[in-house]
Amino acid sequence: MPNLPTLNATVSQLLAPGKGLLAADESFGTIKARFDAIGVASTEETRRDYREFLFRSREPMSRYVSGVILFDETIWQDASDGTPLVDLITAAGAVPGIKVDHGTVPLAGFEGESITEGLDGLAQRLDAYRERGARFAKWRAVIDMDDGLPTHGAIRANAQALARYAALCQAHDIVPIVEPEVLMDADPDISRREEVTRFVLQTTFQELFEQRVALEGMILKPNMVLTVSPGADETAIQDVAQRTVRVLKATVPAAVPGIAFLSGGQPDAAATAHLDAMNRMGPLPWTLTFSYGRALQTTAQRAWAGLADNVARAQGAFAHRARMNSLASRGEWTLALETAA
Repeated sequence: MPNLPTLNATVSQLLAPGKGLLAADESFGTIKARFDAIGVASTEETRRDYREFLFRSREPMSRYVSGVILFDETIWQDASDGTPLVDLITAAGAVPGIKVDHGTVPLAGFEGESITEGLDGLAQRLDAYRERGARFAKWRAVIDMDDGLPTHGAIRANAQALARYAALCQAHDIVPIVEPEVLMDADPDISRREEVTRFVLQTTFQELFEQRVALEGMILKPNMVLTVSPGADETAIQDVAQRTVRVLKATVPAAVPGIAFLSGGQPDAAATAHLDAMNRMGPLPWTLTFSYGRALQTTAQRAWAGLADNVARAQGAFAHRARMNSLASRGEWTLALETAA
């Protein structure tokens, strides 16, 4: 049986009021693309320097960030002065976490669909990650929408993998973040986006139940039900919030303590606005917060541009975005706060 007191203690830290997660778990390919956009070579040293200045950003890390999701390379790296990067995170009062999936591959027999790999050897890797300091983990399942997609078979296969991952995490006293992400770019019909997201979450929780995952000791990381132009105006923002909360109410048991949304490539302020709108919708059975990557980091990356002289300015940009999302997690954000920055 899962050690619920240990899991609950970590969950409480991760869901601290006014805080959310920094998703700094970009794969080698993803971080290279982000660095290419700012003219920085992606090397072990530049990746370390970039993440080090984020983790040394005192105000946002201590006030607005509850946990940091790391990539395998990062969890083993030391800062420029020899301090393990995980120690920088814990010194700021945040919890280190780790992405444990190995990415997606084509799902045999299902044209155009994928499955996430990484279950082989996961138990041993979890032990090593926990010894290094990780107290939670993340696994991302990718559900593609297109003509005739997703199929029930692909949804179920990914949900089963998510559930096995979650059960293994809890057996090793690590909180699982369960991330079923529906990719919506190929289908502009928001009603279908809502329908597919609902079915994916229903299937995921059925598999979590079958694998005896303790819902009280996990966090859900879903996509929002987005319009084609997210955050375009107040009507669109409210539509996203209402559809997303409607799906959550229909599928996510109240035993789940918290939901930390992924930003899904939204513009920074749009991701903030949608989270804020949902938190203004009245009492909900779960904490709603953020687990953002690009929506927390893009402006900081641009300000940094690989130059040590730009670190202070980049840390300021990171602090601003973290503060905006902290306010949104409380339902206290306004657009005026963005424009006043």
